[in-house]
Amino acid sequence: MASAGAQMKRQSRSNGTVTIRDIAGKAGFSPSTVSIVLNNAPLARYIPAETKERIHKVARQLGYRPNQLARSLRSQRNHTIGLIVFNITDPFCTPILHGIETALYQASYISLLADAHNDRSRFERYLEMLLERRVEGLIVVANWLVVQIDLLADLENRSIPTAVIGRKLSLGAVSSVMVDNEAGARMAVEHLYSLGHREIAFLRGPKVLVDTGQRWRGIRSFAQSTGLALDPKLILDLPKSFDPNEGFDAGFRLTEELLRRKLHFTALVAFDDVTALGAMRALTVAGVKVPQQCSVIGFDDVAPAALSFPPLTTIRQPMETMGACAVGLVADAIAESQTLPLHRKLAPELVVRQSTTKPATESQ
Repeated sequence: MASAGAQMKRQSRSNGTVTIRDIAGKAGFSPSTVSIVLNNAPLARYIPAETKERIHKVARQLGYRPNQLARSLRSQRNHTIGLIVFNITDPFCTPILHGIETALYQASYISLLADAHNDRSRFERYLEMLLERRVEGLIVVANWLVVQIDLLADLENRSIPTAVIGRKLSLGAVSSVMVDNEAGARMAVEHLYSLGHREIAFLRGPKVLVDTGQRWRGIRSFAQSTGLALDPKLILDLPKSFDPNEGFDAGFRLTEELLRRKLHFTALVAFDDVTALGAMRALTVAGVKVPQQCSVIGFDDVAPAALSFPPLTTIRQPMETMGACAVGLVADAIAESQTLPLHRKLAPELVVRQSTTKPATESQ
């Protein structure tokens, strides 16, 4: 009759799992010694180096893989970060996610990704599910919908380190990473002003959006400092919408409206790149050449901006850096067992391409 140990070995091999007892049997040490070594328990420092080396060698030979679930239950650590985006099709999300995943990998964390599809109830359910799975931290890639979310306040009571990218919420325990919107918008209009533009149209963001107010403050600050006149008839607002991809159609319609009113402008500042691309399309359809007859500048520097015709001048948000920065805030908070919120405001960058030039009267 086969021994119980041999039978156990055959069972472990048949289901593809190598156990602590398998390693102990081949290495010639007790299961408790093997467990201490492989889990690097505090008592491991008292075990001779030759014993540790022998155990690790046998573990590698047998293809042993530790049970991460069991480890996490023992240590209360699972190295998992919850990641919620409001719309993964938003061009703004892709580079941020790349930055997050790169930083998580380097920090030995893994993410659980959830896409809320711009739906509040879906966001709430995903948040509950992530908390049920005991994620150690949470990162939210915000868009326009996040201004209505107050459920994140519950995280303060649960002491879960959380960072929101793209917004600074009024919650005590939530960290944030965002671009300096005021400086970026000022940079955009300053670029057009330096080229000689004085009649500038503006497609502002939705009034409910925090970014809109911040960027408009930057524009007004520059206008006041230079004496640039802001014509109210050349200022239109994007409609309230939770779908960022609708910005193209909104930019197209609003630019059509400016042209229909027969208002004269030599440049246009759009709230973001998608809106700017819609505006350029409307100008082209109307026979207005970009940039010869009208310069256009956007905000964000999403991937399509460099691929448009002409390539779009824009204000670049350091999106990959924003993602990595959020990971750093959450990982540091986990390591230090604290939820003190920190707020990072990153500098934007002017990216000059072919959609802006001097006004026609000055280029002749």
